[in-house]
Amino acid sequence: MTGNDIRRKYLDFMAKNGHAVIPSAALVPENDPTTLFTGSGMQPLVPYLMGEMHPMGTRLSNSQKCFRAEDIEEVGDNRHTTFFEMLGNWSLGNYFKAEQIPWIYSFLVDEVGLDPEKIYVTAFQGDESANIPRDTESVALWQQLFTAQGVSCGVGEMGSEASGGERGMKEGERIFYYDGAKNWWSRAGKPEKMPVGEIGGPDTEMFYDFGTPHDEKFGNHCHPNCDCGRFLEIGNSVFMEYLKTETGFEKLPKQNVDFGGGLERIAAAANGDADVFKIDLLQVVIAQIEILSGKKYTDNVEAFRVVTDHIRGAVFMIGDGILPGNTEQGYFVRRLLRRAVRYADILGIPAGELKNLAESVIINYEMHYTNLGEKRTDITEAIETEETQFRKTLENGLKQFNKISLQIHMQTKEIDGKRVLDREHAEAVKAISAQNAFDLFTTYGFPIELTEEIAAEKGLVVDRAGFEKLMDEHREKSRAGAEHKFKGGLADHSDKVVQYHTTTHLMLAALRNILGDHVHQAGSNITGERLRYDFTHPEKVERETLDKVEAWVNHAIKTGGTVTIETMSKGAAEKDPAIEGSFWERYPEEVKVYVVAGNNGTVFSKELCGGPHVSTLEEIKGTFKIQKEESSSAGVRRIKAILTE
Repeated sequence: MTGNDIRRKYLDFMAKNGHAVIPSAALVPENDPTTLFTGSGMQPLVPYLMGEMHPMGTRLSNSQKCFRAEDIEEVGDNRHTTFFEMLGNWSLGNYFKAEQIPWIYSFLVDEVGLDPEKIYVTAFQGDESANIPRDTESVALWQQLFTAQGVSCGVGEMGSEASGGERGMKEGERIFYYDGAKNWWSRAGKPEKMPVGEIGGPDTEMFYDFGTPHDEKFGNHCHPNCDCGRFLEIGNSVFMEYLKTETGFEKLPKQNVDFGGGLERIAAAANGDADVFKIDLLQVVIAQIEILSGKKYTDNVEAFRVVTDHIRGAVFMIGDGILPGNTEQGYFVRRLLRRAVRYADILGIPAGELKNLAESVIINYEMHYTNLGEKRTDITEAIETEETQFRKTLENGLKQFNKISLQIHMQTKEIDGKRVLDREHAEAVKAISAQNAFDLFTTYGFPIELTEEIAAEKGLVVDRAGFEKLMDEHREKSRAGAEHKFKGGLADHSDKVVQYHTTTHLMLAALRNILGDHVHQAGSNITGERLRYDFTHPEKVERETLDKVEAWVNHAIKTGGTVTIETMSKGAAEKDPAIEGSFWERYPEEVKVYVVAGNNGTVFSKELCGGPHVSTLEEIKGTFKIQKEESSSAGVRRIKAILTE
């Protein structure tokens, strides 16, 4: 069964069970400065899980594009990828455990065809100190499902991951209780770490048993949460039941479900092979690498996996408008592509072929992710340009690295596998200096991770701490005039920040009404104390005009009214002249348009956005006041404003 088959079957299955199929959010989360990437299926749904109404209803499902930068260095084993898809379904106060668990079991067994004898599950053991009971309901539901198919379903008490390794699984056991470190979900972690006001709940996880021999370096005995490779987690249903209060935990009035299942991992289970790189979505790239390199995947698994994963990740990020660069998200696209070049060279892939590997990714995914096909030329050209630019510096950089390495080897000797001064100083490993690493970065474009990788190949280490100190100093110098650039998005989703966010919509509408339709958003930064907003305009805005903008916004607020959401295709939104939008490339194919209208029927603003917003204008407390207007950059002005009490 192909990955595309599984995705289609899942979305069709959930639609048949009353779920609205929503599009994947972009890889760059909107209005969330706490993270660079969308790293899970539920991340874009957090506002709705916290109580905001979703325009598509209370049963939702999708396949979400995800990227985890922290996994870059992990790529090379049989299960880690930086980019992945998370199949997800959510109940926003609609259904709960009795529906969710049988649905997911039916999907995995009846739709995908997994052998129930190879499925193992876990549940929350409870927390006496927090007065939270064990999740016996989930366990009972699993027992009913397994019993109906004649599958053993004994229950085991594991506790922690470590104690699970000591105890092991007993004959006939298939369902296991674990502690809050394993089977409890909240954004803060296990129950005792949750702050007041946070929501969370128990989860039940599904694992597939590939039957591989246990590696005792991971514990005396194997169990579902063991990292030896025998078991692979393929899905997790979170039951958001509880609110943390000053006095403990209370049941939520509306209880939610959040399911996430890794598409690649489910496909690996369907294949009966724990190597996720053997699924068809990745094998098409691996097959092309075998042709280009003349080498076999089985003989060069690490290099094949790195090139395959990194090209796929870069394709999806560039498809979402993230180009290679030296900062924020762009840095990770650059890092992926430069690592791909390095490992492509190790495999002997001819220079300039990365763009053709990217084409293999696009062909495999464009039926579902249509933006990849639409941006095919942009993607392949960006990859080709980055490879060409990096190759220009790579040769000179490697020459410089080799000079540094030679100097170190001349000054040291190898003792116990390390380059050291002498045995007396055996722990004083001679490292590539912070300054050398910094020069390789600034002059030759070597990311520190690349320097570390090449150093490791030569038995050397890098003074990472010293490098980071030099980088901090470099950043501080670069911030001269940093007031003219600021981090975008919302500081958080507190009430005041949400008020300011809706106010920016009114302010933009006022600016366009008074200055003209050439005005568009160029950036924003909103906290609970003020808003900063960049907009396109060629000249200074005089105070008299700013006063008119203030009056327009305050009139709209005082008129009262509502903020509603219209969901439509991005194409339709782009064609509607009444809808204001910026950064169109960051949005999915289905978008939300926030409409701010007065009680008298006047529409003040229609703007593409991702929320959150107030529901009524009466929630905006205070009088809008523009404190300052100044230049941000050529053709861009900045306003700083507050809501005064």
